[in-house]
Amino acid sequence: MNFFHSLAWTGISFLLFTVMVAVVSSWKTRGDNLETAEGYFLAGRGLPGVVIAGSLLLTNLSAEQLVGLNGQSWKTNMGPIAWEVGSMFTLLVLAYFFLPKYLKMGAMTIPSLMEERYGKGTKTMFSLVIVVMYSILNLPVILYSGAVVFEQIFDISGMLGTSKFVAVAVLCVVVGIVGGCYAIFGGLKAVAVSDTINGIGLIIGGLMIPFLGFAALSAATGGDGILDGVRYIIEADPAKLNAINAWNAPEPEVPWPLLITGMFFNNLYWWCTNQSFVQRSLAAKSLKEGQKGAIFCGFLKCLGPLFLVVPGIIAFYLPGIQEQLAAVGDKAIDFAYPALIAAIVPKPVMGFFAAVMFGAILSSFNSVLNSASTMFTLDLYRSSINPGASDTKCVRVGKIYGTIAGCVSIVIAPFVMYAGGITTFLNSMSQFVSLPVLCTILGVFLFKRLPKYTPKVITVFHVLCYGAFLLFKPNYPFTPAGNPIHYLYAMAVLFPVELAIMWWLNKYRPGEEYAIRDVGAVDLTPWKYRHVVSIVGILLAVGIYVLFSPLGIAA
Repeated sequence: MNFFHSLAWTGISFLLFTVMVAVVSSWKTRGDNLETAEGYFLAGRGLPGVVIAGSLLLTNLSAEQLVGLNGQSWKTNMGPIAWEVGSMFTLLVLAYFFLPKYLKMGAMTIPSLMEERYGKGTKTMFSLVIVVMYSILNLPVILYSGAVVFEQIFDISGMLGTSKFVAVAVLCVVVGIVGGCYAIFGGLKAVAVSDTINGIGLIIGGLMIPFLGFAALSAATGGDGILDGVRYIIEADPAKLNAINAWNAPEPEVPWPLLITGMFFNNLYWWCTNQSFVQRSLAAKSLKEGQKGAIFCGFLKCLGPLFLVVPGIIAFYLPGIQEQLAAVGDKAIDFAYPALIAAIVPKPVMGFFAAVMFGAILSSFNSVLNSASTMFTLDLYRSSINPGASDTKCVRVGKIYGTIAGCVSIVIAPFVMYAGGITTFLNSMSQFVSLPVLCTILGVFLFKRLPKYTPKVITVFHVLCYGAFLLFKPNYPFTPAGNPIHYLYAMAVLFPVELAIMWWLNKYRPGEEYAIRDVGAVDLTPWKYRHVVSIVGILLAVGIYVLFSPLGIAA
């Protein structure tokens, strides 16, 4: 009877929160015109700063982050905070450098900006590559990671009497259909509003986990309260709390030189030139609101380690978790966080947490799906297939493509189970397009006389070099263990080399001079308090690194 009582509470709280998000999103978008391309794909350029911040965070933060980063910290140490705290610096670059130029040019998509500078061929090339990457890489990973969480929490395979693979496949279908409804029928505004509500729930639910974990750890080790759980982790092995790894640390650890090189360059791509992220900023009602959104999101990212990294450390020490994960074998890194959730979250609260996780999964899925639909429709269909298509026709095509892409991702998603750690897999594969996109956009802003074929040269050079790096997997020099060199070291080397190639082409093979034009899309007055708030953000990020270092509690 107690089991069914708990299950009922879980189901009721899950449904209440999930339905509330859907109702509020529908109500907030009830009067919006979704028949125009700008209204459907860019929310009519009317998003305020707080909505942009929440949507940016939730686009980035989903189950693959919760599962992947906590799995990495379970296996290694506090090093994965680099993916969170390090984002503060690149979000400031977005606010100060990229966003003013994007809004001045009135860009609707990143590839459309490429076309204006380099021609239709460049736009078509990148649009096709990115749309395919979103459909067969990003979307399936999001679905898979979310399915893993629900499988571990609710034991779907046990309820259905099937294997974990079948249970994961069923969950991928459910999440894919619900997420697709937001992106396909609601447009960017519905996605952004649902992101904001889910963001609040995720922060509440996510921050709940470390406190419950510390309390459970304290009880299991004879302590008395949350502080004893914290004290146990600090005293057990301070090195586990270190975020500064050796220069030759193996994956998934992040070597310290990469914090200011390869990781920074990687984050520049994600936060400043990746369509699914930047699209939220492009929809800002003004530069002031866009800068607020980017900077506020940086502060939210600094909270990330509390629920994206610390729970993995708790799972490492909590009795019983290691035994469960030993049965999973080499996939244990992806099951550490879900196992912790199942062990410490009270049953009456489990429904709310499951709804929050469901919202996080939906947020990333429908955000990426919306961006893929936007790029396919505006940068491929309207540009190359049917240039005379009306806005109504484009919206209809976007919905059709979103449906197809969603179905393809649902089919691929369960097979991600065999790809190893999901965070490392997703990030390492995305590097094939990251630097070519970043360099192409930087070329628009930094060099006035680049020849139009420059992006193609950079892309071919990068794919060949990075592909060779992954193929040969060189090992660190001077290390007896023979660990493969971290893939972000390739980014640290290739980025300055590719910029040097662009400088050479600009100087010795110049094309026509290009100047950025102000199209008057939005008010470009910057936020008055941006400098003060940014300095506070930088001090916060540096302070977190000092805390989790040999100078702090990792001494």
